[in-house]
Amino acid sequence: MNEIKIQDKEEPPSSEEPPGCKNWHWQFKHRLTYNDLIQRGIEVPKTNFPVAITPYYFSLIKKYDDSDPIFKMCIPQEDELTLLNSDPLCEDSMSPVSCLVHRYRDRALIISTTTCATYCRYCTRKRKVGIQHHTITLSELHKITEYLSNHQEVSDVIISGGDPLTFETDKLEKIISVIRDVPSVEIIRIGTKVPVVMPMRINKKLVKMLKQYQPIFVNTHFNHPQEITRDSKIACAKLIDHGIPMGNQSVLLKGINDDKHIQEELCRKLIRMRVKPYYLYQCDLIDGVEHFRTKVSKGIEIMEHLRGQISGMAIPQFVIDSPGGKGKIPIIPTYLISQSPEKVVLRNYKGELVEYPEVS
Repeated sequence: MNEIKIQDKEEPPSSEEPPGCKNWHWQFKHRLTYNDLIQRGIEVPKTNFPVAITPYYFSLIKKYDDSDPIFKMCIPQEDELTLLNSDPLCEDSMSPVSCLVHRYRDRALIISTTTCATYCRYCTRKRKVGIQHHTITLSELHKITEYLSNHQEVSDVIISGGDPLTFETDKLEKIISVIRDVPSVEIIRIGTKVPVVMPMRINKKLVKMLKQYQPIFVNTHFNHPQEITRDSKIACAKLIDHGIPMGNQSVLLKGINDDKHIQEELCRKLIRMRVKPYYLYQCDLIDGVEHFRTKVSKGIEIMEHLRGQISGMAIPQFVIDSPGGKGKIPIIPTYLISQSPEKVVLRNYKGELVEYPEVS
């Protein structure tokens, strides 16, 4: 296995790369918008949701049509005009103070920003992300910490968005340090797609800062093996080598990763990167995503395949984040066939039936 050398010095750009393209500020500043795509000759319908794609992520597109998974995940389509629900998970009604969502007893989520490096077309927070352009204020942060201090049952805080890694490191540290100062908060998690769409953001200054606030975890968002590149591997390695565990949350998307072999390849590549496949989400019932949705049975089929093909360490949990803010519900194949006081009858991944005696 070839060793990946981690370095923070900018590599000299190739003849096809503009100066500065290895710098995350340059990538963020030069994100492709709706007009940029039109100028490149790409037919893009006008939709209600914003467009922004980092040059790095755009460069991963191999074919400029719906047959390419990355094209389909970041380029608008006319199907986005279909309306379902603007807030299917009822986050707004579960927000006791501005920028905080408290759904589960021991966990709370901070919407730290409504900005992302790249806007996914299937985003569950389309009602806010990229539209309102809000960044958490010190006043809002103070109210959040006051709320957490008064609700000591909350031990796990997720900093999400938008994407919190679009902040400058000093700004992000301010948020993390204030949350870490709440005595009842034991774990901090960061939800980010930056390692996928702007991996050069994961630099030495960032990982050194994060290491100071352990235990801290990073959940990222690879959906397809095509997103896994040398750059994204290096970004993840930097975080993990600094003691920051990583998980991956994928969304099951029609025509992109709703194939058992694609999911197997993705999970194998993730676990080799030391990124734990954590969740495989059924696509939420959000505005403009009907063309991405699959039948639940497709997810179950994929999970049955994975169980028989790869290590349990590499298998995510297939979940539906239920409408109405009722929480995540794990969906698994039916392995328990029957149950009695004397025994249970089980089915293994091969379809073979197994009897297991109960305790007398």
